[in-house]
Amino acid sequence: MSFQEVFQHVKSFMEKDRYGNYKLMFGTDSQVHPTYTRFITGIVIQCETKGAWACIRKVIVARRMDHLHERISYETTLTEEIVGLFTEERKNQLIELILPNIYRGASLTIEGHIDIGSGNKNKTRIFVNEMLARMEALGIEAKIKPEAFVASSYANRYTK
Repeated sequence: MSFQEVFQHVKSFMEKDRYGNYKLMFGTDSQVHPTYTRFITGIVIQCETKGAWACIRKVIVARRMDHLHERISYETTLTEEIVGLFTEERKNQLIELILPNIYRGASLTIEGHIDIGSGNKNKTRIFVNEMLARMEALGIEAKIKPEAFVASSYANRYTK
């Protein structure tokens, strides 16, 4: 699908319930294979208690990316690319759908899910501050494991 088609799906999903509590979430995961590295970025629009619509974008790098920092950084870059396609104009189109119902509980939050964790046993913990700062610089709410399910669960499913 083109990005315009993806955006139309998101918009159509939100048009079904203008009173909904929506989360627009993005996240990327990767898997190193013998001769390449596969990156999957998930785009998910979820309406609390009413389901979700989702799609993926696949990027193949024709080499093994064995260095964890390089891979985590590239995952974050791919997520940033998708977030960047949701320009202020496009975000405003989504907000306008629910704006008349904000005082009746309608909401839209935008989240960037990063496939890293801060636990003592997690090798990615040393990159948490750097990657969180990158997401927050885009003006979106950053989530890490265990809350980063778009990256760590949804996108992960398609990296194998």
